[in-house]
Amino acid sequence: MRAIDPEVPDDALAIAEVHVRGWQAGYAEIMPAEVLERLNVAAWAQRRRDLGTAEPDHPFRTLVARGDDETVLGFCTVGPYRIDQDPDRLDHRYAEILGLYVRPEQWSTGVGRRLLAASVAELTSLGWTELRLWVLADNLRARRFYERAGLVADGERSTYELQRSGGRPALGLVELRYAARLGELAGAPDR
Repeated sequence: MRAIDPEVPDDALAIAEVHVRGWQAGYAEIMPAEVLERLNVAAWAQRRRDLGTAEPDHPFRTLVARGDDETVLGFCTVGPYRIDQDPDRLDHRYAEILGLYVRPEQWSTGVGRRLLAASVAELTSLGWTELRLWVLADNLRARRFYERAGLVADGERSTYELQRSGGRPALGLVELRYAARLGELAGAPDR
């Protein structure tokens, strides 16, 4: 891995590809195959462009891990905590990791740990002291990753409504909220 840099507008497609591939690999045993198969990289990239996630005045920031050849290896989006996970209702007392995804072929190489450390440093530099994030209860790999970093489930639960096709009702997936003081994470050893 060469560097971790802020997202720029030209990163939208590569970030969307990492995001979609991360969902497809990471949630393969959690979400129905038909949901994962219909994910569209181009549509997710356009959504990033439409939301202006790379714009300096956007409330959330995305850090991008790049390989030696500039390939996007992973990303982490951070910002103020979303009340009820609503991006229009923000609680600036807490920081949140909205998503941390790494190319599946880069799992267990340290890219995720470096992205998390860079994100903690970024949030700390912006004045936050406490971090929260949501993770699917059945995503044991991600839960272990965050627990090794020092985050703990704080008892809050939510339901992620996964939309399905064919007029079928949404599938409710349980999410757990994890939390930690940033200072405790910033000093965590690289594992």
